[in-house]
Amino acid sequence: MIILGITGTIGAGKGTVVDYLIKNKSFKHYAVRDFLTKEILSRGMPVNRDTMVVVANDLRKKNGAAFIIEKLYEEASKNNSNAVIESIRTPGEIDLLNTKPSFFLLAVDAKPEVRYQRIKQRRSETDHVDFKTFLENEKREMHAKDPYKQNLSACIKRADYVFNNDGSLQDLFNKIESFYSKIVQKN
Repeated sequence: MIILGITGTIGAGKGTVVDYLIKNKSFKHYAVRDFLTKEILSRGMPVNRDTMVVVANDLRKKNGAAFIIEKLYEEASKNNSNAVIESIRTPGEIDLLNTKPSFFLLAVDAKPEVRYQRIKQRRSETDHVDFKTFLENEKREMHAKDPYKQNLSACIKRADYVFNNDGSLQDLFNKIESFYSKIVQKN
């Protein structure tokens, strides 16, 4: 069983990588966004980026820095098949997953302008923002000294593999294939 964690900047293409792995490599998908959406709705809050951050930080503070990922890992390990956990946001989550066998962390990044255009196209409930707000959201999630808050910069630095996703879909798919070949050899 291979467990992949995916981290990266907003709109970089994490979901596209996940979709490719599901369709072409038979991975099962476990999403922090889905986990948080259920929790947000149970609290009677609106589903948006701000409530996702608030609720995720609250859950981590109350239950430990790796709480959300631990729950998703437990669910994934029950299926005993290759799994991808999207989206790793704190070093504590990486620390937990690094204790598990056959874990690899992949980071995806792209230029801010490219990523902003992508989020406008995907039209999810968390992406209805202007470019200035997009950059502010990202800045808030990039660096944190508090271990219960998002620190994408630290997560990206700790990735086993980092993809720049400024190119075409085919370029990205080629990178995924190369990456997948490497991890299968290591596993």
